Amino acid sequence: MKTVKKLCWVMSLAVTGLLIITNPSLAEKGNQMKLVSVKADTAITLDAVAEEAWSKATALEVKLDQLPYKPSNGYEGIQETTAKIKSLYDDKNIYFYIQYADPTQSLARFPWVKQADGKWKQSKKKDSTGHDNTYYEDKLGIYWEIKARGFKKKGCAVSCHMTENGKNNGIDDTSAGRKYTNKPGESIDMWHWKSVRTGPLGMFDDQFVDDTTDPKKNKNWGRKGDTKLGGGYKNNVNESKTGPAFMNSPYSEKDKYWVLPETKAKFVDTFKAGDIVPGIVITPFTGSRGDITVQSSWKDGQWTLEVKRALNTTGDKAEIQDVQFKDLKKAYYFGLSVFDNSQINHVYHEGSIELSFQ
Repeated sequence: MKTVKKLCWVMSLAVTGLLIITNPSLAEKGNQMKLVSVKADTAITLDAVAEEAWSKATALEVKLDQLPYKPSNGYEGIQETTAKIKSLYDDKNIYFYIQYADPTQSLARFPWVKQADGKWKQSKKKDSTGHDNTYYEDKLGIYWEIKARGFKKKGCAVSCHMTENGKNNGIDDTSAGRKYTNKPGESIDMWHWKSVRTGPLGMFDDQFVDDTTDPKKNKNWGRKGDTKLGGGYKNNVNESKTGPAFMNSPYSEKDKYWVLPETKAKFVDTFKAGDIVPGIVITPFTGSRGDITVQSSWKDGQWTLEVKRALNTTGDKAEIQDVQFKDLKKAYYFGLSVFDNSQINHVYHEGSIELSFQ
């Protein structure tokens, strides 16, 4: 049984790129991890610095020491870390202050590098699962129950589905695994911070999982982005796929791994061998996909994220896409994982975390 569960974890990872695994045994034994959100008495400024207001909140330490698989290409990312989480709220918003140790700040996500012969090559080094953990970015994921039976005990496992004998839910499927909930009306909120694709813009990528199992309706099955009006990220590649399509002008060392809207310019090759051009073009999400704001900072081997989201969101399909903190007497359950320079591999904890409001 343990082998089957482990296989399910790895298979689901290969498709979703985000997996929060919880172990039901901990919840059944009453060892639930608990985080208390405290009412703030002053305004909170998102700057990745803990102002005095944060001293009111007690940090929950969550050890992340589980890895779903060992990559075949010499992955040397963190094998474990401890995340420290605090939470505050006011009349309109909920806030999180998250810190975890990561000895390397990883921002080189598929950069273009000019070669000695004048050609451009995009840096990639995929492992046996077809994913990269060498030329990638640091990420953090938070997975919230909206309505999904069994989440309190099983966490993400309630939406982890394996392909068996070439079939998934009766449909031909060559992928190793999918993400979708078990019944109509069930959904899970997925907050995904990406240090390159969304971090520089002060955003999380707000996503969700529902019960979709028809690939004709959604190629990623149950995993979807929240409703957006515009914005997002797109690979920086020209039509012939021989080099970048855009660059920053003027050049900025700080933004060397992403192209920003305000400095986006058509690519003109005046570069020398060894020079780098970003592999991604990023613009801010508008609409519900941009509901979560953040300021992030890496310093002295530690990431700090200060996060803000409305207690209750509005917009198209908000009730099925976003966890709604409407009842402050109620407990809410979530899981946490950290990706160190990795597309899908990550460190995670056992057991779901209970959030309550003081």
